[in-house]
Amino acid sequence: MNQETAVPRTPLRQFTVPLSATRRGARLARLLAAEQLRAWGLPLDPARLIVAELATNAVLHGRVPGRNFRLTLVVTARGVLRIEVTDARGESVPVAGCAAPEPGESGYGLLLVEELADRWGVVREPVPCKTVWAEVGTRCGPQC
Repeated sequence: MNQETAVPRTPLRQFTVPLSATRRGARLARLLAAEQLRAWGLPLDPARLIVAELATNAVLHGRVPGRNFRLTLVVTARGVLRIEVTDARGESVPVAGCAAPEPGESGYGLLLVEELADRWGVVREPVPCKTVWAEVGTRCGPQC
């Protein structure tokens, strides 16, 4: 995990949407991301799974009543898809390799992100926000 990595300066494509910090908002993030990836002609997976995990974490661990979270998808000139989820709990920063201490139904989301993404990390935004990001190759190069 990288703590700070700047957003690409000249994205080829960008999609941003604010969503309610609810289960419905997390589900909508996954559905909107899949639709946007289809429109761009990019493979759905693993990006769809990464969006689902990061959005769910924003709802479960980054939720502040009355505040939304934001999903951003960026395709760079290097053919990289950057997935960003920004929430309102900057003090609650994920740590690489963190998982539930004992087997259960939850606690493995970031391990999944770590396995699926080429890179991932956290950018501390102006208080009180943070952005958790992940990057995956699109296999489509500059023509995306």
